[in-house]
Amino acid sequence: MALRRLQVTDFRCLPAADLEIDSSFTLISGPNAAGKTSVLEAIYVLGRGRSFRTRRLEQLIRRGSKEFVVFGEVDTASRRIPVGVEGSPDGVRARIAGVTAASLAELALALPVQIIDPEVHKLIEEGPVRRRRFLDWGVFHVEPGFVVAWQRYQQVLKQRNSSLRRRESRAMTAIWDKDLIRHGEALSAARVRYVTQLADQVRSLGQVLLGKPVDLRYRTGWSKDLSMAEALARSVALEEERGVTQVGPHRADLLVMIDGLAAKDHVSRGQQKLLAAALLIAQIKLFPNDAEIRPTLLLDDPAAELDQERLGALIHEIANPGHQLIVTSLQPEFAAFGVPGRRFLIREGRVTPA
Repeated sequence: MALRRLQVTDFRCLPAADLEIDSSFTLISGPNAAGKTSVLEAIYVLGRGRSFRTRRLEQLIRRGSKEFVVFGEVDTASRRIPVGVEGSPDGVRARIAGVTAASLAELALALPVQIIDPEVHKLIEEGPVRRRRFLDWGVFHVEPGFVVAWQRYQQVLKQRNSSLRRRESRAMTAIWDKDLIRHGEALSAARVRYVTQLADQVRSLGQVLLGKPVDLRYRTGWSKDLSMAEALARSVALEEERGVTQVGPHRADLLVMIDGLAAKDHVSRGQQKLLAAALLIAQIKLFPNDAEIRPTLLLDDPAAELDQERLGALIHEIANPGHQLIVTSLQPEFAAFGVPGRRFLIREGRVTPA
């Protein structure tokens, strides 16, 4: 089961919208700058608590309004769950099944959502923060207990960094070391297990989409020759100098390799997009078959980004019944994905059934 209803108020250029979403395939069409991507962005915010387009919250609030509201109803195998996100200059708040979420990370469990958009190449091109976020989204859904380990690690890391910034004694800072190591090693081990599974999927997808062998490697965030405890002990002087923890999975990276070389330094922008799409599709394919909620894959105007051969290969890999698909297009038809269960037309921020 998946997202079945979306209501949006004062989000970007959308004053109000109410969409009944098909459980398999929904097509959203309209001219450029009409608001198609904003609908996908609203869905993404509902499942992530943040945008894939900007870090500036104020850009999501429609001009002249004080806040935005995105509300959705998600069908699981046993019930329908209301999910809501509100954003204002004071921050973002989320509610799931009528209960205020303690962390925005909880949204990822209520509505698992990924997007392939024109900026997807940044997953390969940019630094490790984006790749860690990508990796953790996948681990959340296949590793029981990972959310708890991740949250506790973040809490301990915050406390330890605060101690370092206050220039407290080594003894005071070391109070946090045991928990940092325990949760950090658990978090890292879960990531390693997941990367092993992900790499198998990416190898075959990379060959199909790029015609080249693709490999993944996980860099833990400390020297591979040391345990986390040993690496932490050796970093004391540098931590005291910089006032921040230098060792741990918060400094990890997912290395994407083609022909044994770092992909971001040796492939074109177009190849980066295909490679990033392969990573995202592989992640969707790894989603547990017995999960109560199926993942939602957002695809933003794919025909504008890829040549026909590569687009055909991408569509072949995406078009399967294992996930919910929501696609935007300039045209009201996208035959390659079959007949949509729902169609919508957007013009100047107004959404109507098509």
